[in-house]
Formats: sequence, C-alpha cells, structure tokens
Amino acid sequence: MLKLEGVYPALITPFTRDDRVDKDGLKRLVEYVIEGGVAGIVPCGTTGESATLSHEEHKEVIRAVVEYATVPVIAGTGSNNTREAIDLTKSAEDVGADACLLITPYYNKPNVTGLKEHFRKIGAAVDIPLILYNIPSRTGQNVSAETTVELAAEVENLKGVKEASGDLKQIGTIIRLAAEQGLDFTVLAGDDFLTLPIMSLGGKGVISVAANIAPKEMCAMYNAMAKRDLKKAQELNLKLYPLFDAMFLETNPIPVKKAAELLGLPAGRVRLPLGPLSDANVAKLRKVMERVGLL
Repeated sequence: MLKLEGVYPALITPFTRDDRVDKDGLKRLVEYVIEGGVAGIVPCGTTGESATLSHEEHKEVIRAVVEYATVPVIAGTGSNNTREAIDLTKSAEDVGADACLLITPYYNKPNVTGLKEHFRKIGAAVDIPLILYNIPSRTGQNVSAETTVELAAEVENLKGVKEASGDLKQIGTIIRLAAEQGLDFTVLAGDDFLTLPIMSLGGKGVISVAANIAPKEMCAMYNAMAKRDLKKAQELNLKLYPLFDAMFLETNPIPVKKAAELLGLPAGRVRLPLGPLSDANVAKLRKVMERVGLL
C-alpha cells in the first residue's frame, strides 16, 4: 500500500529542440530528484505541462517515468472530460503507476452532483489509489472541505488530496473531518510555501514545484518537520522562501524550467501558449538561486 508521506516533485516535462518529449532528459530528471531523497514523483501535472501534451505523449511520459523511477509514481491523469480521465487513469494503472492525481474538472465548472459522480466513475473504473487535486486558481472552482470528505467516504480508493486552495481553515477542516470519521485520507500541500503550516495541521508532505531543482533542500525541510524539529524546519523554510516566490515570477512552469536550465538540467522551452521567462525575471531568478546556494 502506498504511504503518502514526504516530498513529491511535480515533475517538469523536458522537450527537445524540435519540441518532442526528451525521454533521455526525463530519465536524468527522475534520477536527479531521486538522488535528492524524494518520496515519489508526480509526472503530467500542471508543472509537467499536461495541458499541451497530446494523449499519446501524456501516456508516454507516464510510462517512461514508471520505467525510470525507483520510487512511487503518482501520475497526473485528470481532465474536465470524465471519459478522458478514466482512459488516462486506466492507462496509468496498466503501466504500473502507484497512484493517480486527478485535478478537479476545469472550465466547465461542474455542480456538486456532477463533481461527485465524476470521481465516483473514475474510482469505480480502477483499483489504483486516487488523489484529488484542488486548485481553484487554475480550475475556477473550489472543492469545499465538506465535499472533499464526502468524496473520501464514498470513493473507496480516493486516498488523499493535494490542497492548493491556500485556505488553511479549509485544509484544517478536511483533516479534522476525515479524522472524526476514521477515514484513511491524507492531505498533501499543493504550495511549497504552505508545506510547514499544512504539516503543522496534520498534513503529510507536499507535491512540490521547487523540488524539481532543490530536492535535497525540500526533503531536509520536510524531514525536520516530520521529526518535530521545528526550529530547523523553520530555518530551512525561511532560506527557501525566496525560491518558492521565484517559482511564480511568471506562470508555472515557466520559471522552474528556466531554473532547471540554469542548473544544467534538461528542460527545453515551454510550449505555447506559454512563452519564455522575461530577461528581467531571469536575472531575478538567478539572484535568488545564488542566494539559496543552488548556483
């Protein structure tokens, strides 16, 4: 059984100069974050540019990461089309992913009845553990604490949530309600800068953008907090805080892909409609990376 604890990088997808998935680069990235001590890897999320991957590329990236990884793989397989989400999730299960991350349907903004049925259908179609991904800034819709816990109670293989609402009251309510109902349900932070606050409420880790480039540092911060060494965790968090901000100088994953490039890691350009990081922000990013000791 997958234990949802620790740091899970939301892996970038590297592209070649002719805009194909760079599988050799992907292997190198997987090895880099594993060497940094991560608990698992999350390919094909927002940071992995899933929105501009074709369906075959999406499946190819998940297959490759499962092949390369020696840690659990949580595959991003969500969609605003329930049939498509089922197809991607079944495919991930078939190639050996350990769990799937399902973003709440975006753009079409389902009502609660439709939202619940969406996750019930996916849960019934597979045996693999599922993790809900709540990110209102991307989807235009927040999933309430009550709805999240109701889904956890109804969908047997829904085992956690990546919470990126930024609402600590909501996150604390999820943790409290799940505990009161005796549910096996884990909350992971969806924002690097909220990792420590969420862990202090009972969360178990983070699905992280920054861990693409600073896996050792993110794991050190997590481990300190997990061991209740609050002073050390706070010190590491404060050191990394400028990096967390820098990852959003522009739309994710534009800055993190540039940061990977500055480290000599495979990245390639972002795909349209995203564009390259501005020169001014490249300079800011470089200074932050120097300040935190990455360059």
